[in-house]
Amino acid sequence: MTSRPFPLRQNPIHIADEVLDDLRRRLKATRYPVDAGNKDWYYGVERSYLTELVDYWIDGYDWRAAEARINGDYEQYDVVVDGVPIHFMRKPGVGPDPTPLILSHGWPWTDLMFDKVAGPLADPGAHGADPAEAFDVIIPTLPGWGFSTPLPDHPDMNFWKIADLFHQLMTDVLGNEKYAAAGSDMGSLVTGQLGHKYADSLYAIHLGSPIPLAMFNGDRAWDLTGGAQIPDGIPAELRAQIKSVHKRFAAHVAVHVLDSSTLAYGLSDSPVGMLAWILERWTNWSDNDGDVENTFSRDDMLTNATIYWATNSIGTSMRAYANANRYPWRPSHDREPVVEAPTGITLVGYENPPGVSTEGRIEDFLNSPRAPWFNHVNVTAHPRGGHFVPWEVPAEWVDDLRRTFRGRVR
Repeated sequence: MTSRPFPLRQNPIHIADEVLDDLRRRLKATRYPVDAGNKDWYYGVERSYLTELVDYWIDGYDWRAAEARINGDYEQYDVVVDGVPIHFMRKPGVGPDPTPLILSHGWPWTDLMFDKVAGPLADPGAHGADPAEAFDVIIPTLPGWGFSTPLPDHPDMNFWKIADLFHQLMTDVLGNEKYAAAGSDMGSLVTGQLGHKYADSLYAIHLGSPIPLAMFNGDRAWDLTGGAQIPDGIPAELRAQIKSVHKRFAAHVAVHVLDSSTLAYGLSDSPVGMLAWILERWTNWSDNDGDVENTFSRDDMLTNATIYWATNSIGTSMRAYANANRYPWRPSHDREPVVEAPTGITLVGYENPPGVSTEGRIEDFLNSPRAPWFNHVNVTAHPRGGHFVPWEVPAEWVDDLRRTFRGRVR
């Protein structure tokens, strides 16, 4: 595990005062829609909660405190890789020989969704674990998201092109001969592509979402059901579970694949509109017992929202879905499994398939069409946790990831 000395100059994140002043002005000038009859969130984000959150954004939230904390906790770098701007955070490994590890986030995430796991991974000795299992943690922002912007000259950016850039970052820029990789949501696709195309350069990979790399290929990539209807005659409880899954993801995938630029005009002009679109995902995708603030504090949500807003990246981040379909994934080899790198997978209870319990989750996965895609060596299922896996179940994620790489890096 050799790498050349870290060659880059740190560049702490900073949002200009005029951008924050403009944000506050726009928030105060918001015109809200009528939202009668929506106390149960049946129609989407409910107005009274949203206005409370916006009022806090105006008068209570402190971006400067968040900015100082982020810069204090991480080294911050900006590089250009193959003409693409990439911002990344680094948490240096503390141990005898830390393994370089790249973590790839999803949507609507920022690199901060790894905030709860970066410390234990980088400095296990400070968290009651073996310092010999330390990682040198690299957390890039996906190009088109957050501080990895602007992206006007690369309108075709998608997950497999990001994987090429991240491989160059870890090898050509940072000088690692081999490295580890992990990710969830869109980051699972990036990480899976690394494990497919660059398996020889990887010790292993770890995923929070075992998504086939061809997920967005085809004529109906925008429809998670593939046009299928819920069968008649199934038990009411199972029908309700299927409807719940469809409701969570149907509009999200369809709009991002089919109409991301149209939506982006509104979300890039209205910070409240942008917050509402993201808030719906944080609320309905997380395992929060009916209250999003059980998973994300208001400061957590608004820090991520402020990054999206200040960098004007909501449109380019959403377009990655459309580009995964417009520029379909193609294999780099015909060997099986497609993802040859040893693969660990963390499965969580809130994302159990309809009718499948946590006790049966691993068997269900192993018997599913997804399993043959991966050289899976460590599959674990947990009763709690939602879509934001490393944020929602950080201790479980860290333990699972360590098992995946144990014995494979030395």
